Amino acid sequence: MSFETVKNQIQEEFNRLQSPLQKELEKCRIDVSIELPPPEVAWEVFSNTQSSFALVGTLGNFTLVKGKAKSKKSFFMSMALAAAESGSLQDFIRSPLKDSQNKVFYFDTEQSKYHVQRAVKRICSLLSIDLPANIDTFGLRSHKPSQRLEIVEYAIRNTNGLGFVVIDGIKDLITSINDEAESTMISSKLLEWSETYNIHIIVVLHENPTGEKARGHIGTELTNKAEAVISVERDKKIDNVSIVRPAYCRHKEFDEFAFEIDNHGLPVILPTFEPTKYSSKFDILQLSEEQKYELFSRVFEQSKEYTHSALVSEIKKQADILYTSKSGKGENKIKQLITEARDSGVLFQEGDRMPYKFSQNNKV
Repeated sequence: MSFETVKNQIQEEFNRLQSPLQKELEKCRIDVSIELPPPEVAWEVFSNTQSSFALVGTLGNFTLVKGKAKSKKSFFMSMALAAAESGSLQDFIRSPLKDSQNKVFYFDTEQSKYHVQRAVKRICSLLSIDLPANIDTFGLRSHKPSQRLEIVEYAIRNTNGLGFVVIDGIKDLITSINDEAESTMISSKLLEWSETYNIHIIVVLHENPTGEKARGHIGTELTNKAEAVISVERDKKIDNVSIVRPAYCRHKEFDEFAFEIDNHGLPVILPTFEPTKYSSKFDILQLSEEQKYELFSRVFEQSKEYTHSALVSEIKKQADILYTSKSGKGENKIKQLITEARDSGVLFQEGDRMPYKFSQNNKV
């Protein structure tokens, strides 16, 4: 091999190592020989059945809180922010942030300045303090979606000691909840911000009026990427009581619990309250054609094909996210749904005992 050839090979290797993509690739490399510490707890909720606090969210991740209009999602956010400010609320919601990383941002995109200020005063009343020491509050209602996004990103990038962020109205950082590119962008931003700055972000989004799915394509994206998805809804019989349920958690789920709005307009946790149960008439086989198609679409967003047992498991998981009611979703009913979908052409197999695939050209 000539000197010139060796020289060229060395130069090529040098150029490869200097490539920006090569540098980024090396930054992304996971070294399994190094023991990585677990992420720090951002917030947790007490579970009676576990007799301990159940982990909800960690630094480096984000939580999606969803619910219908007037379900009192903002009151629940007041409780989460109060816990982040003081470390604990009613010994039930806890946020053990370190002193060096206990700065909290609260962004509201929907309410007037007056009502945002009232929300902060509510937090102070919950904690019996005059002013919050760690919470900075911002009302973004008067800005355009692109400006809101820029402001949030600027604040996160340029604040030392930040640990906890709430964005009440994440849809208002984009122009359309059904735009795939914007939805992917905003979910990517949340993943980037939370990991790069080692913070926890809670975002709030409305549910569809006629279902339990977070609204639009952005709802699907955030549900799939979030560390936890939490549902807030009014109790079916008691108007001033709302129920908080874990729709999906990467960690062990906390027990559902309730809170009421007292005579002073403050949310108070009811740790022993028994929520009004959903009707047992719910049946996964009785979903509309559109609902069944939506369910299968969500399932096959996770994987292009499934064995029968894996398909049953994923349908159960996605149905639990879409439909809070736990009844009517047993394995036998899910197996019947699979048979129905296969017979109608929504699902297909390329041979006997081969994996199931999704045909997007057909509906149940």
